[in-house]
Amino acid sequence: MQYWLFKSEPFKWSFEKQKARGAAGEQWDGVRNYQARNNMRAMQLGDRGFFYHSNEGLEIVGVVEVCALAHPDTTTDDPRWECVDIRALADVPQPVSLKDVKANEALKDMSLVTSMRLSVQPVTRGEWVEVCRMGGLDPDSLKPV
Repeated sequence: MQYWLFKSEPFKWSFEKQKARGAAGEQWDGVRNYQARNNMRAMQLGDRGFFYHSNEGLEIVGVVEVCALAHPDTTTDDPRWECVDIRALADVPQPVSLKDVKANEALKDMSLVTSMRLSVQPVTRGEWVEVCRMGGLDPDSLKPV
Protein backbone atom coordinates (compact mmCIF):
# COMPACT_ATOMS: atom_id res chain seq x y z
CA MET A 1 0.00 0.00 0.00
CA GLN A 2 1.10 3.52 -0.78
CA TYR A 3 0.11 6.69 1.04
CA TRP A 4 -0.78 10.14 -0.27
CA LEU A 5 -2.06 13.57 0.68
CA PHE A 6 -4.86 15.30 -1.22
CA LYS A 7 -5.22 19.06 -0.77
CA SER A 8 -8.49 20.89 -1.25
CA GLU A 9 -9.81 24.33 -0.40
CA PRO A 10 -12.78 23.53 1.85
CA PHE A 11 -15.01 26.18 0.27
CA LYS A 12 -14.58 24.32 -3.06
CA TRP A 13 -14.55 20.70 -1.82
CA SER A 14 -14.52 19.91 1.89
CA PHE A 15 -14.07 16.63 3.70
CA GLU A 16 -17.75 16.90 4.70
CA LYS A 17 -18.68 16.94 1.00
CA GLN A 18 -16.31 14.03 0.39
CA LYS A 19 -17.97 12.00 3.15
CA ALA A 20 -21.40 12.78 1.69
CA ARG A 21 -20.40 11.00 -1.55
CA GLY A 22 -20.32 7.72 0.39
CA ALA A 23 -18.80 4.51 -0.91
CA ALA A 24 -19.07 5.68 -4.53
CA GLY A 25 -16.50 8.39 -3.85
CA GLU A 26 -15.72 11.29 -6.13
CA GLN A 27 -13.18 11.95 -8.85
CA TRP A 28 -10.26 14.12 -7.72
CA ASP A 29 -10.57 16.39 -10.71
CA GLY A 30 -9.22 19.76 -11.73
CA VAL A 31 -5.55 18.96 -11.11
CA ARG A 32 -3.39 20.77 -13.66
CA ASN A 33 0.10 19.95 -12.45
CA TYR A 34 2.16 17.23 -14.12
CA GLN A 35 3.78 15.98 -10.91
CA ALA A 36 0.42 15.74 -9.13
CA ARG A 37 -1.08 13.97 -12.17
CA ASN A 38 1.84 11.54 -12.25
CA ASN A 39 1.32 10.83 -8.55
CA MET A 40 -2.28 9.89 -9.34
CA ARG A 41 -1.13 7.65 -12.19
CA ALA A 42 1.05 5.78 -9.67
CA MET A 43 -1.85 5.08 -7.32
CA GLN A 44 -3.35 1.66 -6.78
CA LEU A 45 -6.80 0.67 -5.59
CA GLY A 46 -6.90 0.73 -1.79
CA ASP A 47 -4.05 3.23 -1.40
CA ARG A 48 -4.83 5.59 1.45
CA GLY A 49 -4.45 9.31 1.70
CA PHE A 50 -4.84 12.22 4.04
CA PHE A 51 -7.45 14.84 3.18
CA TYR A 52 -5.96 18.28 3.82
CA HIS A 53 -7.92 21.52 4.00
CA SER A 54 -5.76 24.18 2.35
CA ASN A 55 -6.06 27.97 2.47
CA GLU A 56 -8.56 27.90 5.34
CA GLY A 57 -7.98 25.52 8.19
CA LEU A 58 -4.56 24.36 7.00
CA GLU A 59 -4.99 20.95 8.58
CA ILE A 60 -5.32 17.25 7.90
CA VAL A 61 -8.95 16.43 8.69
CA GLY A 62 -9.63 13.00 7.21
CA VAL A 63 -8.48 9.80 5.58
CA VAL A 64 -9.51 8.68 2.10
CA GLU A 65 -8.97 5.63 -0.10
CA VAL A 66 -8.36 5.37 -3.83
CA CYS A 67 -11.44 3.63 -5.26
CA ALA A 68 -10.84 4.10 -9.02
CA LEU A 69 -7.55 4.14 -10.90
CA ALA A 70 -6.35 7.05 -13.01
CA HIS A 71 -8.78 7.91 -15.81
CA PRO A 72 -9.51 10.96 -17.98
CA ASP A 73 -10.56 14.01 -15.97
CA THR A 74 -14.13 14.74 -17.05
CA THR A 75 -13.75 18.47 -16.32
CA THR A 76 -11.58 18.98 -19.41
CA ASP A 77 -11.30 17.82 -23.01
CA ASP A 78 -7.50 17.93 -22.74
CA PRO A 79 -6.29 14.29 -22.76
CA ARG A 80 -3.18 15.17 -20.72
CA TRP A 81 -5.18 15.44 -17.50
CA GLU A 82 -6.24 12.42 -15.52
CA CYS A 83 -7.57 11.83 -12.03
CA VAL A 84 -8.42 9.07 -9.59
CA ASP A 85 -11.57 8.61 -7.55
CA ILE A 86 -11.36 8.66 -3.76
CA ARG A 87 -13.81 7.86 -0.97
CA ALA A 88 -13.78 8.94 2.66
CA LEU A 89 -12.75 6.36 5.25
CA ALA A 90 -12.36 8.20 8.55
CA ASP A 91 -12.29 11.55 10.25
CA VAL A 92 -9.07 12.53 12.00
CA PRO A 93 -10.28 12.88 15.63
CA GLN A 94 -7.76 15.65 16.35
CA PRO A 95 -7.07 17.48 13.07
CA VAL A 96 -3.34 17.89 12.47
CA SER A 97 -2.38 21.45 11.61
CA LEU A 98 0.33 22.47 9.19
CA LYS A 99 1.96 24.29 12.11
CA ASP A 100 2.13 21.03 14.09
CA VAL A 101 3.49 19.11 11.10
CA LYS A 102 6.23 21.72 10.61
CA ALA A 103 7.08 21.61 14.34
CA ASN A 104 7.55 17.82 14.31
CA GLU A 105 11.17 16.87 13.54
CA ALA A 106 10.02 13.45 12.30
CA LEU A 107 8.05 15.20 9.53
CA LYS A 108 10.67 17.74 8.39
CA ASP A 109 11.05 16.02 4.99
CA MET A 110 7.32 15.49 4.39
CA SER A 111 6.13 16.87 1.05
CA LEU A 112 3.55 18.97 2.90
CA VAL A 113 6.52 20.88 4.34
CA THR A 114 8.90 20.81 1.36
CA SER A 115 6.46 21.01 -1.60
CA MET A 116 3.60 22.94 -0.08
CA ARG A 117 1.94 23.95 -3.35
CA LEU A 118 1.68 20.42 -4.78
CA SER A 119 -1.98 19.34 -4.60
CA VAL A 120 -1.42 15.57 -4.63
CA GLN A 121 1.63 14.43 -2.69
CA PRO A 122 3.29 11.17 -1.67
CA VAL A 123 3.48 10.30 2.03
CA THR A 124 5.96 7.77 3.41
CA ARG A 125 4.86 4.98 5.74
CA GLY A 126 6.75 6.66 8.60
CA GLU A 127 5.01 9.98 7.93
CA TRP A 128 1.67 8.19 7.73
CA VAL A 129 2.20 6.56 11.12
CA GLU A 130 3.37 9.80 12.75
CA VAL A 131 0.51 11.95 11.43
CA CYS A 132 -2.02 9.28 12.43
CA ARG A 133 -0.49 9.24 15.93
CA MET A 134 -0.73 13.04 16.12
CA GLY A 135 -4.36 12.90 14.98
CA GLY A 136 -5.43 10.17 17.39
CA LEU A 137 -5.83 7.39 14.80
CA ASP A 138 -4.44 3.89 14.62
CA PRO A 139 -2.51 3.96 11.30
CA ASP A 140 -3.79 0.58 10.16
CA SER A 141 -7.33 0.18 11.51
CA LEU A 142 -8.10 3.94 11.36
CA LYS A 143 -9.89 3.59 14.69
CA PRO A 144 -9.48 6.38 17.26
CA VAL A 145 -6.87 5.65 19.92
